Amino acid sequence: MTIDLPGVEENRLIDTHAHQPTGEFLEDAGGEMMQDAAARFGTDLETWDYEAMIEEYADNGIGRAVMLGWDAETNTGNPPVPNDYVAEVRDEYSDFFVAFGSVDPLKDDCVEEAVRCVEDLDLAGFKFQQIAQGFDPSDEAHDPLFSTIEDLGVPVVFHGGSSTLGAGSPGGRGLQIKYGDPMLIDDVAARHPDLQILIAHPAFPWEKEQLAICQQKGNVYMDLSGWLPRYVDDQVLRYAGSLLADKVMFGTDYPMIEPETWLESFVADTDFDEATQRKILYENAEAFLGL
Repeated sequence: MTIDLPGVEENRLIDTHAHQPTGEFLEDAGGEMMQDAAARFGTDLETWDYEAMIEEYADNGIGRAVMLGWDAETNTGNPPVPNDYVAEVRDEYSDFFVAFGSVDPLKDDCVEEAVRCVEDLDLAGFKFQQIAQGFDPSDEAHDPLFSTIEDLGVPVVFHGGSSTLGAGSPGGRGLQIKYGDPMLIDDVAARHPDLQILIAHPAFPWEKEQLAICQQKGNVYMDLSGWLPRYVDDQVLRYAGSLLADKVMFGTDYPMIEPETWLESFVADTDFDEATQRKILYENAEAFLGL
């Protein structure tokens, strides 16, 4: 693909939200709720290897991707994508992947596992998917976990908005989308001001709440993953080009959305100037991730 965007020729773009295109995530951890999502949107749960993934990214000018761990075992009964596995993949492709671990906040050893992820596995941050994990991040019972991560000095990604997991199934497999309300994350940001937080996705149907939080909390950012730019709320795009120009980042939600498809929509469906494009596509992520 040849696309006229800053940073493409230098392979400088950074995808802040990518999952494993392998069975560890799509089949084992995803289980029936992932099959529901695929069926709802007419896609197949095809898997492929990391070499193919990295080649696809390189073809689209993307030089780094944040690969996210996953542990929603208590709420879903599905096995996690193990943090040790995430670290092993990172080690094998260390020039490409920035690796974020995952801890299940409902497990008794979540604090100890968070420490191990950073101190032993050298993971660069953490991913939380509150809907799949079935927890309210604003509940003070989780403060010891977030205080520990704050002390460890690494950032976190929280899911924002609704979720396609379990879509169309009776009761949505028991998953509750209320836990994706970004106002719950606002409480975390207020109580942990040194915790750097990235809210994943334009948080439909709470986009305006998310914009307000990102504007008011200096430690909260957002990405545009999970949605093609053509479907992102117009106000989100206006804020990304103005008040939140230093706080919005590129992300795909790979392999659910592939980079070429996202970038084609970014070119066709947005009108950001070049300076804003640089911020969204890589500069903001470089600052947030310390790259």
